Amino acid sequence: MAERIMAGRPTPASRGNSTTNTDEPSAADLLENKLAQLKSLLWCCYGDGIDWFDGAGPKHLDNVIWLIADLVDEVGELHQRCLKERARQT
Repeated sequence: MAERIMAGRPTPASRGNSTTNTDEPSAADLLENKLAQLKSLLWCCYGDGIDWFDGAGPKHLDNVIWLIADLVDEVGELHQRCLKERARQT
């Protein structure tokens, strides 16, 4: 049986720059994670040996592009949250 592989890395610990005393990661940490995911997804789309245009490829490519679009929306929201957090700190 193949070894179980967990996708992604754990959410990083807060850098201590949050204005609240919660254990939630900061917006900057969440933004960094989303950007790493986007980079990986784009690498998959343009990596060597992936045939996205044969068989079930088009369906999977549409789903990956859809996921990227959702992540871009989330990154935009996190960016706005970062700006608000930064404004509160000054």
